[in-house]
Amino acid sequence: MPLNRRKFLQKSAVTGAGVAIAGAAAAPAAEAAEAKRGRKPVKRYAFTVMGTTDLHGHIFNWDYFKNAEYTDAKGNAQGLARVSTLVNQVREEKGRRNTLLLDAGDTIQGTPLTYYYAKVDPITAEGGPVHPMAAAMNAIGYDAVALGNHEFNYGIETLRKFEEQCDFPLLGANALDAKTLRPAFPPYFMKTFRVPGAPPVKVAVLGLTNPGIAIWDKAYVEGKLTFPGLEEQAAKWVPRLRSMGADVVVVSAHSGSSGTSSYGDQLPYIENSSALVAQQVPGIDAILVGHAHTEIAELLVTNEKTGKTVVLSEPLCFAERLSLFDFELVFEKGRWRVESVKATVRDAKTVADDPRITKLLKDDHDIVVEYVNQVVGTATATLTTVDARYKDAPIIDLITKVQEDVVRAALAGSEYASLPVIAQASPFSRTSEIPAGDVTIRDLSSLYVYDNTLVAKLMTGAQLKAYLEYSAEYFVQTAPDAAVDVEKLTNAGGRPDYNYDYVSGLSYEIDIAQAAGSRIKNLTYDGAALDEAQKFVFAVNNYRANGGGAFPHVASAQEVWAESTEIRTRIAEWVTAKGVLDPKDFASVDWKLTRGGTPVF
Repeated sequence: MPLNRRKFLQKSAVTGAGVAIAGAAAAPAAEAAEAKRGRKPVKRYAFTVMGTTDLHGHIFNWDYFKNAEYTDAKGNAQGLARVSTLVNQVREEKGRRNTLLLDAGDTIQGTPLTYYYAKVDPITAEGGPVHPMAAAMNAIGYDAVALGNHEFNYGIETLRKFEEQCDFPLLGANALDAKTLRPAFPPYFMKTFRVPGAPPVKVAVLGLTNPGIAIWDKAYVEGKLTFPGLEEQAAKWVPRLRSMGADVVVVSAHSGSSGTSSYGDQLPYIENSSALVAQQVPGIDAILVGHAHTEIAELLVTNEKTGKTVVLSEPLCFAERLSLFDFELVFEKGRWRVESVKATVRDAKTVADDPRITKLLKDDHDIVVEYVNQVVGTATATLTTVDARYKDAPIIDLITKVQEDVVRAALAGSEYASLPVIAQASPFSRTSEIPAGDVTIRDLSSLYVYDNTLVAKLMTGAQLKAYLEYSAEYFVQTAPDAAVDVEKLTNAGGRPDYNYDYVSGLSYEIDIAQAAGSRIKNLTYDGAALDEAQKFVFAVNNYRANGGGAFPHVASAQEVWAESTEIRTRIAEWVTAKGVLDPKDFASVDWKLTRGGTPVF
């Protein structure tokens, strides 16, 4: 009976017997079988591409906001220390020489760990530290990483310093110099696998990032970098890679697969276009998908020009999963041909941390734990976001109050000083809590989990009404006599919580019995019906100011002030200055849900 090829390869890899043989040209038994049938032995090769995405600074299975091990209802575990163990297992199974490790972006933003090494003890300072994410990924042995949009959140200087500290390239074929329109980062990475008794296999990895960077981080990239569409740049680069001798082309794309965009028609390029790239651009074998924070073990897309199947996979974010693309190649007619590709995912919760990564980065982690547990004030009452998405919650009023105060102070003495200042904020989390008693940086960071900064825009009453109507589309239309289930009341059309806004300083009702677009009722300012011509200074986060969420008018509105200090930091400064966090200093009831004038709650 012929030896099972897969078992042979795994056994060879595990025992270390001829690592170059594992996955290489046809095993002796397979060659003998071919010879027995009177055929010339066929050369074959197998290799595996591993992939992560949207790591967002998660090295350990630790929740900095709760000061405890990370847990969720599904029992997931997070962190590169776990992924390192999974990677080690795969390399043991397949033979390290037959593996490639990639990431699809969003690496250096997302946790207090990444904030600390960007802002508190920045890697850009003279003699500054090595970024923990660079240290971890170098130690694990990543081969290439695509740029994510959040790579740009701390500015280009921080990104370039991170790039300098990495032992692997940061890829971005569609991140172009705004003046020369040449790639500002390496477009691709080429890996050559040696195959005994046969020509080498050349694997090209094309990196693509998200066009939305032009909106979301406009303050950092405008006039410096430009980000054309993924389909356009893939169509340009894939033929080049093939002409350079690539036998296999893998794309690492920081772009989801849904074909949708959160920024409406503000850009002519699609935000989540990985499936479109597979469909439209010939010559791609597999795509590691990022950005969408969803798990797709395997998605098969047919290329419309060649009829060939392209295999996509998106591992769950925060290093909770590792995607595997298992390639089978055959050498025929003087070249290697991909015979099959199979995608699967492995789960970080099934393994323990790699002690090598723990030892390497424990000190960095401990420093950040100490930092986030600093006490900066005292709260007179517990504040929570548990029902903030459908009730006006004081904890969100804290955000808008801080934003109003900062903007008023910044505009004092300017031509805009006499205008009323109002603010927006979103219920980012459903689990944030500031407990009564000592208030720490950790408590405040859990309230505002993003590294957004503050922008002041000039808006009219009419524009603000349209803004509120758009925001109110977040609620599911509910008849006056229908039962209200809060678990089904929000997120209409799939809109996330962070794209629902409170607006402070105005008073209004949201009639959820009405159709979207006709829900804002009794809209007043300072006790009188809102004057549509009245001008306001609108304090918004930079994501919203740049068009994030596609809210009307705000992106095109005149900007009168902006800063680079994070809103999270401003909240901490405000609480520190007050010493006591008392709802009477910031809480107000600005809005409520109604049906025909009757409050829902």
